[in-house]
Amino acid sequence: MRTAIGVAAAAGLALAGLTALPATAAADGLSVQYRTSATGASADQSEPWLKVTNTGSGSLQLSEVKIRYYFKADSASTAYRFACSWAVKGCANITGTFGTLTQPTATADRYLEIGFTSGAGSLAAGADTGDMQLRFYRSDWQTLNQSDDYSFGATQTSYANWGKVTATRANTLVWGTAPASNDPDPDPDPTDPPADGAALFDDFDYTGHTDPKISEHGWTVRSNSGGPGVPGATWAPENVTFVSSGGNSLMNLETSTAGTGASTEQTEVLTKATKFKNGTYAARVKFSDAPRTGPDGDHLVQTFFTINDLTAPMADDYSEYDFEYLPNGGWGEPSNILYTTSWETYNPDPWQAVNQHTEGRQSYGGWHDLILTIDGSSIRYYIDGQLFGTHDAAYLPERPMSINFNQWLIDLAGQTSTTARAYDEQVDYVLHIKDQVLSPAQVTAKVAAYRAAGTAFEDTVPGS
Repeated sequence: MRTAIGVAAAAGLALAGLTALPATAAADGLSVQYRTSATGASADQSEPWLKVTNTGSGSLQLSEVKIRYYFKADSASTAYRFACSWAVKGCANITGTFGTLTQPTATADRYLEIGFTSGAGSLAAGADTGDMQLRFYRSDWQTLNQSDDYSFGATQTSYANWGKVTATRANTLVWGTAPASNDPDPDPDPTDPPADGAALFDDFDYTGHTDPKISEHGWTVRSNSGGPGVPGATWAPENVTFVSSGGNSLMNLETSTAGTGASTEQTEVLTKATKFKNGTYAARVKFSDAPRTGPDGDHLVQTFFTINDLTAPMADDYSEYDFEYLPNGGWGEPSNILYTTSWETYNPDPWQAVNQHTEGRQSYGGWHDLILTIDGSSIRYYIDGQLFGTHDAAYLPERPMSINFNQWLIDLAGQTSTTARAYDEQVDYVLHIKDQVLSPAQVTAKVAAYRAAGTAFEDTVPGS
């Protein structure tokens, strides 16, 4: 946000953006209206308020829609945070993530991408979302400059069609004009063949937690004490088991409790090597909304993540990228929620965190394909083939990491009963492709190729 542009120029560019739309875009799908409630060249926060209208003849599922607002970062290292002040569709049903443009321009090198969870529902033909009162701000709370932001319109104080934001429906551009050479293209070409290269693949075809092949293949089944989780809990390797389902082997992580720290047994499986950094990470994971036995309600965390060690409080070479599902809430949330979180660093005491996250407030019980991609510009999280969140370049990893699965309890406040209960998280496979970004379709093809060849395990990723 460094080079100022005039209001007249901004208005002219906006009009040009509208006329540059594909001729059938508005008729075929949707339009986006914009206004701002922060009109100054500089402001405490940018406030793009948006409204989506279904201009087509059929129903529009909002979960298929992504909107991008383009801006110029105050500096390469500046990080931003998204917030929703109020929305007719409910702020819990609106996501906001930041991304970095591959072709920076004088007025844009970042974008804020707005998405919708399934809870946002659909729009009938001619209907609109109503107000979405959105905002974003610098993570250090310094004043930001928005006068040179591509999508900003200082005179837009009431809703009007705005061609300087883009909208995609099912990954197809249907509205607006992006800064030069930056049309939204969230996925690699899904028709490309799966990439070859250094890879880790494990189908988790083991007999039990003492199977020597687990260690030979580079895994540790955790037994040492320590966090995260309930004080006094143990990490129980015997509760990591392997079951057969339809001729396919699955890894099962069981976590159990009877309402006390001493009775709580948690589970974790992780790679011994910290040698994984950029590239594609994928796993098929079954989350559970209810215990296999006993009363429900515990503040449980079911995960797939990558991580390295915190060398010192607020160390800037720390990295962690999480899928975390809380079936019964926790951390102040009242019910089920899934987080994807990219970490820069933290201080354990007193607690201070520097991260970026995306959340989905709905049930994710059942099987899900989880994909994380890390390249030189951004971190992307996919769930069941759909882009769930894009996080900023400021959170890219500085050092290699391990790959982990665990299941643990935040606290014992969700269910105070002393009746024993046990929860399961299951894992079908894990895949990492070093230094290459695969689309969800390519991941599916890669896993299918391993299985067709009868390959249950491969690790060609060099040590760090």
